[in-house]
Amino acid sequence: MVPVIVFVKLMNKPKKKPATKRHTAIEKSATGKASKAAARSDGRAFRPTPGLEAGRGPNPKRVQIILKKLQEAYPEAVCELKHQNAFQLLISTILSAQCTDVRVNQVTQTLYSKYPDANAFAYANPSELEQDIRPTGFFRNKTKSIMGASKKIVEEFGGEVPRTVDEILTLPGVARKTANVVLGTAFGIPSGVVVDTHVQRISGRLDLTKNQDPKKIEQDLMKIIPQEDWIRFSHQIIWHGRRVCVARKPRCIECNLERVCYSKDKTV
Repeated sequence: MVPVIVFVKLMNKPKKKPATKRHTAIEKSATGKASKAAARSDGRAFRPTPGLEAGRGPNPKRVQIILKKLQEAYPEAVCELKHQNAFQLLISTILSAQCTDVRVNQVTQTLYSKYPDANAFAYANPSELEQDIRPTGFFRNKTKSIMGASKKIVEEFGGEVPRTVDEILTLPGVARKTANVVLGTAFGIPSGVVVDTHVQRISGRLDLTKNQDPKKIEQDLMKIIPQEDWIRFSHQIIWHGRRVCVARKPRCIECNLERVCYSKDKTV
């Protein structure tokens, strides 16, 4: 018997088009599996702020919204370093480097009783002063800065803290941050924007600057924030950084700036 050979014609199956990111997001959403992270892959907030046409960056309208929201959240924001005069604020600010304000306030509670003025600090026993401020960390360098600044204030400025940026920056241990804190808080002089770790972190998260260097960050902020708001803005951002926009896990659910924030490390 002759075998029968059967030829089967294979039909070309249509190629399936690869799913686009948009389709994938829609499919996941339809099945209830889409996460907020997926739906917000472009970094934008879910609920746009009414009246905010320009979304990102330091444009004037957005900056005004940020300033308004900060004022709503922290109308009573002030410097949290306890002090009775400009000189005490200067010393406390020097001590606050790499240290919390709470710890500094604990140390200065007795420190200013023992060293009541610039003259007392200027001619103190260095070893003894080191032990008095030891809890704030870096106590040897801070002792040199405190004694050096105090001595210059006594010998060159008549025992008074200078009130100009150029003069105050000549004091040992005093840089732009300390100068801005003292001039702004003690004298009400808007010499610049205080850039500490909180301001550095939050100004980046809010897309107000692309820089990491504190000096460049300050220059960026001074260009976009009205001078009359410099002092208040510094206090409010620092309060915000300590209470809501913390470093490791920001409390975005509590933040009234969430709708104008596009930070990659948002938690909502």
